[in-house]
Amino acid sequence: MPPESENPLPSLAAANVVVVAGKGGVGKTTVTAVLARAASRAGRRVLVVELDGKPTLERLLPPREGEALSVVHLSAPDALEEYLNEHGFKRIAKRLNRTGVIDMIGTAAPGIDDVVVLGKIKQFERSDEWDLVVVDGPAAGHAVTFLTSASGLGRAVRGGPIKQQCDDVLGLLADPERCMALLVTLPETTPVNETIETAFALEDDVGIRLGPVVVNGVDAGVELPDATTVDRVLAESDLDARQRARLSEAATFRRSRRSMETEALERLSAGLPLEQVRIDALPVAGLDADDVDRLADALVVSGTAR
Repeated sequence: MPPESENPLPSLAAANVVVVAGKGGVGKTTVTAVLARAASRAGRRVLVVELDGKPTLERLLPPREGEALSVVHLSAPDALEEYLNEHGFKRIAKRLNRTGVIDMIGTAAPGIDDVVVLGKIKQFERSDEWDLVVVDGPAAGHAVTFLTSASGLGRAVRGGPIKQQCDDVLGLLADPERCMALLVTLPETTPVNETIETAFALEDDVGIRLGPVVVNGVDAGVELPDATTVDRVLAESDLDARQRARLSEAATFRRSRRSMETEALERLSAGLPLEQVRIDALPVAGLDADDVDRLADALVVSGTAR
């Protein structure tokens, strides 16, 4: 099995820009928040970029004393409007955005919306304001097209500012010191399979550096005894029959879940020889800022966020 480092933060934040990607529902926004908080607590100036979607990162990453961490929301229409402003179309750009014409431009020129978003991320990376830019990236299915947009559009455009933008973005993505992708998965069959496929697609089609695989929601609690032992302990307890039955069912489910996770992690290790960083499941319905702080602290201390 790939090793888990004692302090994985250096490998998780080993580039200026870290694009966090994963199948929908695996918790990539949580991982983005945990990584950003851990890096800011380590003294780095961190900018979190939230792409189109629910603006939840401000809630998960409120200001903390002594930390330099900011969150920006970046949408394709706004990025394209800014691009037009910077290239002599300021008088009409806002009107185009307001009337929806900018969305039509994205449809007419496939990839341009992703390129201008990546171009804006490149500007953040090139500024002197931030040590680390963490991007809450698209779901795994869109991650490959998002990151290959510059190469596709660059081949279609012979010159001019769009060509230059594509070349600049490609320079960012291809430089392992400037940019890397961080894939997030759950210890389950389907997310693990998609993570392996996405990893190879990113390496083959984009050439971007891959960081450690972050396995979110791992059940790392105390190992349960076998079913016979559980039933014997319950039989000797003062619980009534209904309570014993419920606890027995819960124990059976927990053992089944742990077995499934073990199998999925073994498949991930066999299919993708990358370092793994695991984030433990928390027994809460929805994470809040304090939970993110807790996971960030544990991540640096133990190499596994608990």
